[in-house]
Amino acid sequence: MLTVFGSAALDTIRTPKKTLKGVLGGAAVFAAISASNFTKTGMIAAVGRDFPKRYHNILSKRLDLQGMTVAGNKTFCYDGIYDKTLSTRKTLKTVLNVLEKFKPKVPEEYKKSKFIYLANNDPKQNTTLLKEFDNVKFSMCDTIDFWISTKQKAVIKMIGSVDAVVINDEEAKILTKEHNLVKCAKKMMDWGARYVIIKKGEHGSLMFFEDVVFPSPGFSLDDVLDPTGAGDSFAGAMIGYLAKKNSTKMSEIKKAIVYGNVVGSFAVEGYGLDGLLRLKQSDISKRVRLYERMVRF
Repeated sequence: MLTVFGSAALDTIRTPKKTLKGVLGGAAVFAAISASNFTKTGMIAAVGRDFPKRYHNILSKRLDLQGMTVAGNKTFCYDGIYDKTLSTRKTLKTVLNVLEKFKPKVPEEYKKSKFIYLANNDPKQNTTLLKEFDNVKFSMCDTIDFWISTKQKAVIKMIGSVDAVVINDEEAKILTKEHNLVKCAKKMMDWGARYVIIKKGEHGSLMFFEDVVFPSPGFSLDDVLDPTGAGDSFAGAMIGYLAKKNSTKMSEIKKAIVYGNVVGSFAVEGYGLDGLLRLKQSDISKRVRLYERMVRF
């Protein structure tokens, strides 16, 4: 079993073609739904009493929700707007609501999880929560500029407590104060992470481990509708694949990154969670085969 900890949200997403208000989102939601394509996934998150029942039903069909609790009146809210190219997003508003005083608890069944993903969340909470699991084989975390700017020391400590960190290129530079991604990765490995996966949006990702560098290009798409949650979908699929294989061999980690890129490509083809919710196993397998042909030479 895989456990995912992070935020469930009611998002407002503004793209050049469409604005969505109060849609289901959050780092844990995108990651957990992506992971559920590969393995049984439990999600630890908090929502408010305003969380729509239809969203609960969507999640309950795909996830184990023993770890999801109603912790107050209002669910965490995010409001962001993309530029015309969909390559840059500006945060208009972040309202923590239930997350402000949320104290997560790990259900007994989840404590047996060997694979743990700590999504964009308070780094202090992430580090503390990780200690509650009995026999962790592989743990991975993500972070964003909000936590880097407000709790940088805690972010660094969190990175030192996990096996792998997934982070986008700009945030890696901000966190490490380096401009070169190789130097960014080396610094994070010096902090304690064994694997560093740097996401580069539509350009794919770079994975670093000791002296190994594994570049993985993004899957080429004709049209991108909404990049929201793409990075979380990438990470969820990656660790979901590893949990399915119950392996941390380098060959499997490389395959997991490919699956992450492929599932992330489906996420951006719909608004909000639409691209993931209509996804089938056959779709993933077909696109992985296309991806293999794309990168072979």
